[in-house]
Amino acid sequence: MAIYHFSVKTVARSAGRSATAAIAYRAGEKIYCEREGREHDYSRKTGVEYKEIYLPKDAPEHLKNRERLWNEVEQRETRKNSTVAREFEIAFPSELNQEQRLAMLEELCASIVDRHQVAVDACIHAPHTGSGSDERNYHAHILMSTRKLIPEGFTEKTRELDQKHSGEIEHWRKHFADICNMHLDMAGYTARVDHRSYKDQENGLEATLHEGPKVTELRRKGVVSGNGKYSTLRFFNCAQWPKFSTTYLGFAS
Repeated sequence: MAIYHFSVKTVARSAGRSATAAIAYRAGEKIYCEREGREHDYSRKTGVEYKEIYLPKDAPEHLKNRERLWNEVEQRETRKNSTVAREFEIAFPSELNQEQRLAMLEELCASIVDRHQVAVDACIHAPHTGSGSDERNYHAHILMSTRKLIPEGFTEKTRELDQKHSGEIEHWRKHFADICNMHLDMAGYTARVDHRSYKDQENGLEATLHEGPKVTELRRKGVVSGNGKYSTLRFFNCAQWPKFSTTYLGFAS
């Protein structure tokens, strides 16, 4: 059984985070942060299947350089509690291959850039099966600037993505589900995903508990906590229901 997952996160200084550190980890690279005066080195990280920068038309050419891009993102923010980047995290249907995953990612990223005029840096991660990750868990981290990018540089904030009532996040959840379903259909699969919550689908399923990074790390080491046990049981029980065998279940790792 495959998986639908789409989550939205932010990179905020108030949480002690930086866009340079975030992208260094996701891209598996060494990035020097000018604001912090230090280097974030994740060049030994494995499992980065693909990475690419997507920019609006006529964006400054030098921002195609990853280190330069995210340093300029950091420099544009002056407040100590600024939100410096936004992230969409997605999981790919397990039926699809590397070429199909890439096509899905490029379509989604192009749509984000076109709609919001932001800089996007996307990385596909393969599952770390040796440390306990589900072998189906091919996923992508889509990091984007919180400001629009024009030929002169970064400008106003994309506030529409901060406001729940704007409907923008729901738009992207549905848009990604549509992309998944189109590529599943093109590949000859009848299964479909649904971006709506189990409650809104009225299918009787229960959402799993989010494990969080600490619980996930314990699970990969063979230690299963209460949350991990509950989520695993709920996922297993839901997956056994034949009537829902073509519906993708929520999953985060």
